[in-house]
Amino acid sequence: MADRKRRKRGGGRAGNAARRGGAVVEQMPWNVPINRDRPTEPLTEEGVQAVHSGAMTILEEIGIEFLNPEAVDILRKAGCTVNGENIRFGRDFIMEMVAKAPPSWTLTPRNPDRVLTVGENNILFGNVSSPPSYWDLEIGRKITGTRALYQNLLKLSQYFNCIHFVGGYPVEPQDIHASVRHLDAMFDKLILTDKVPHTYALGAERVEDTMEMVRIAGGWSDDEFDATPRMYTNINSTSPLKHDYPMLDGWMRMARRGQGLVVTPFTLAGAMAPVTMSGAVAQSLAEGLCAVALAQYINPGVACAIGTFTSNVDMKSGAPAFGTPEYMRATQMTGQLARFYGLPMRSSGVCAANVPDGQAMWETSNSLWAAVQSGSNMIYHAAGWLEGGLIASPEKFIMDCEILQQIQRYMDPATYATGPGDIALDAVREVGSNGHFFGIQHTQDRYTTAFYQPFLSDWKNFEAWEAGGAIWTPERAHMLYKEILDAFEAPPIDDAIREELSAFVARRKEEGGAPTDF
Repeated sequence: MADRKRRKRGGGRAGNAARRGGAVVEQMPWNVPINRDRPTEPLTEEGVQAVHSGAMTILEEIGIEFLNPEAVDILRKAGCTVNGENIRFGRDFIMEMVAKAPPSWTLTPRNPDRVLTVGENNILFGNVSSPPSYWDLEIGRKITGTRALYQNLLKLSQYFNCIHFVGGYPVEPQDIHASVRHLDAMFDKLILTDKVPHTYALGAERVEDTMEMVRIAGGWSDDEFDATPRMYTNINSTSPLKHDYPMLDGWMRMARRGQGLVVTPFTLAGAMAPVTMSGAVAQSLAEGLCAVALAQYINPGVACAIGTFTSNVDMKSGAPAFGTPEYMRATQMTGQLARFYGLPMRSSGVCAANVPDGQAMWETSNSLWAAVQSGSNMIYHAAGWLEGGLIASPEKFIMDCEILQQIQRYMDPATYATGPGDIALDAVREVGSNGHFFGIQHTQDRYTTAFYQPFLSDWKNFEAWEAGGAIWTPERAHMLYKEILDAFEAPPIDDAIREELSAFVARRKEEGGAPTDF
């Protein structure tokens, strides 16, 4: 973007134009999109069986390393074959346990108007999670995440209706000591948002502390908290073929209390998994299904979903690649297998680009549409992800939300309704072959809602765009980001609950928080 300073002189005008009817962004109302399309299924029935058989063979004959002694003891009692930390699972046991998992389940946060159903044909989008670094147009370089930047990205997560759940830290607040980071970070999440929260499954203290904080924020008793999922966690296997100690510890604690569980192996074909996509998917499924089986053995019927993070590496450099044709097919294939197992599915909106440029958007768009095509129910990292998950960007967040709204509009039944008023024969007769449809009553009655209205895209011709300051998309996104922060209002929370949360955080800090080694 050459000659940036010249173009920025038009920023005030463009920023003011973004305010329509007093709102910073013209966004769609809060709703949960329903995927009414048939999923893309690249595998034949024989192909599904081949991938399933591959996953079962890995579990039966090769096994998975469980680096948590408690998990090993539980699986030994369940009848699995144990050799040190290596666990081999019979396919009958796996299928029996997986069958206990519900095909759909709800997540009810402190604001009951934000309740979500995971599964069925619902599509839920979440914010970017866990990057250690941050980039925005004003700073213009990659910097370490801080609590202030973390809070800003939480505000965006709360503001946009197309973001349904708040994942892990949208940027890691590294100016908070790791022993107490989970306390301040969850406090901010519960104060600045009222959407479904995530917690990291990183050992006893972090999981127990954050479960208690979510319980306090909702005003629930222990029994009410345990009765239905109020929050969720996601664990990643340590591919190839391992589950580590702290994640399994948190996984089991959340399972016992009936909270949402998502397991997502991170398998990069050619590096941490076979170079063939069917082989990578089979390995990913094996690593995920054994964690689901463990949770179901501990608490039959507990809410579980299986995730996919199967992509490929750049064989020239070894760097992860995202939004590739292989990534898209792997996501679609995993969707077929998730339906085969009767489990809700998680996927991601991701890219390998370093800044919010064209590459960032085509890779993210590819991955988001692959998620839709696969029948995914939870889509992580749907807004704000850069550099393979190492950078969070507010401009990218805004740009991604434009895509998410377009996906929501695409799923709206109004876009393909076929009633008499939609076929519009009277309008066609009225206009005939010599007129136009702009001024007729049929158009006048519908024009305000007929088409998707973007909040970020600029549809002016080149001359009008240039006269308005020639502002490129990331610059418009940056201005909107600033306006949203200026206008942000935190969702209401009872004063007594806030004080109880603050007191809990203070007490746990005095007690030392959580250990920083595992």
